[in-house]
Amino acid sequence: MKELQIATYEPKYHKEYKRLSIEWLEKYGLLEPADMPMLDFPKEEILDKGGSIFLAHYDNTIVGTISIIKEGRNNFEILKLGVNSDYQGLGIGRKLMVHCLDICKKSNAEAIILETNTKLLSAIALYKSLGFKEIPLTDLMYQTADYKMELILADWILTN
Repeated sequence: MKELQIATYEPKYHKEYKRLSIEWLEKYGLLEPADMPMLDFPKEEILDKGGSIFLAHYDNTIVGTISIIKEGRNNFEILKLGVNSDYQGLGIGRKLMVHCLDICKKSNAEAIILETNTKLLSAIALYKSLGFKEIPLTDLMYQTADYKMELILADWILTN
């Protein structure tokens, strides 16, 4: 694999961040109005709320993105994990996820949650391989979410 770099979001990458996110959401029929504030205003909706956005750079091209946002005192939520379809299968999604889990660990997080859709079979398999477990569908942010998962960070630390 060519060199993969994970970099923190900068405003100069906004266009690529938004394009990449919309691309995969539309591919699976999951784009909805609730997505747009985070995609249009990532500074206000994610960064200013204690969150982070990371971009995967591969061969000088932005090919993946992931966001985390603080939920409550010691919890985080994973949002907007997406990898360009031309680059899937290279482990980029896993590297983005592990990068975020490491950041949550350094922040003394207790749990990490995420909402997804059962159409995203490979994403769900990735989450399960990292130790995420299905939890009840409560307090959903997205209408298209039909599957919710949680990782108790102490469990992940013990196995990694």
